[in-house]
Amino acid sequence: MTTTRRRFLCITAAALAAPSTALASHTAHWQGRAMGAPARLTISGLAPKDARPIFAALEAELERLEQIFSLFRPDSTLSWLNRTGRFVAPPPELLDVLLLADRLHRASGGAFDPTVLPLLDAGTFGRAQARIFGLIGWDKVRIDPREISFEHEGMAMTLNGVAQGYINDKIADLLRAHGLNDVLLDIGELLAKGECSLQRPWKARLFAADGAYQDHVVLRDRAVSTTRPNSVVRPGGGRQVVCPKGHMPYHSIVTVSAPTSALADGLSTALALVPREKTLGVVAQFRGARIEMIR
Repeated sequence: MTTTRRRFLCITAAALAAPSTALASHTAHWQGRAMGAPARLTISGLAPKDARPIFAALEAELERLEQIFSLFRPDSTLSWLNRTGRFVAPPPELLDVLLLADRLHRASGGAFDPTVLPLLDAGTFGRAQARIFGLIGWDKVRIDPREISFEHEGMAMTLNGVAQGYINDKIADLLRAHGLNDVLLDIGELLAKGECSLQRPWKARLFAADGAYQDHVVLRDRAVSTTRPNSVVRPGGGRQVVCPKGHMPYHSIVTVSAPTSALADGLSTALALVPREKTLGVVAQFRGARIEMIR
């Protein structure tokens, strides 16, 4: 699993019905915070006054979703679950993400495991203390629409390896509800809907672990996510991506594309912890997903 790998939101949206002259002359900008980081939104083809209700809806949706998934908010749903070990009547969005996490866990042979948060907090690798490892295990999480609970006191989970992508998907849904069908979003993962303002498909550039440009991938109603497991070291020596069994990631960079940001996000995280010979078998279990780069 992983903590947040890239904490910046950048959304570009084009109003499909607006003529090219309007796209050139009307641009609305929004700046704020998303998942604890600076965020910005640019909408081409709409005057600022017309974009105000969209910005208000965006802020409300980000606030609602952060109140579910953020580890930085002590009163979020996830923080309450980690602190008390149970949460009654969980929101459907949390259940959605947990069910996807369960699929990723099974497909990856247990490599994808949100309960590694105690390892991340302890900065412990390899054969860590038995007390810490006793708190790790997806099979110790009880998922039910009525209640989510942990089997042992002291367990905790992070959903940062999939929740950012899920939020990307939800924001795209919101923009579409406001008539913005051609959008490019980036909340840690790239998600493209429709086409860019030139009526061409969106393109995402792919870079190797050393930052060198490698290639690009065409995105139309598709998302792409990159995990660089060793790019950032947490305070105390822990790295961002750890396996529940304590071993180091197998790859320096993994880029995956998929029909949704949540799936691309989760798969890029999971594959970083899976040996190369097993990666294709993992991706094959998810329709429409593919590996774009793995090193």
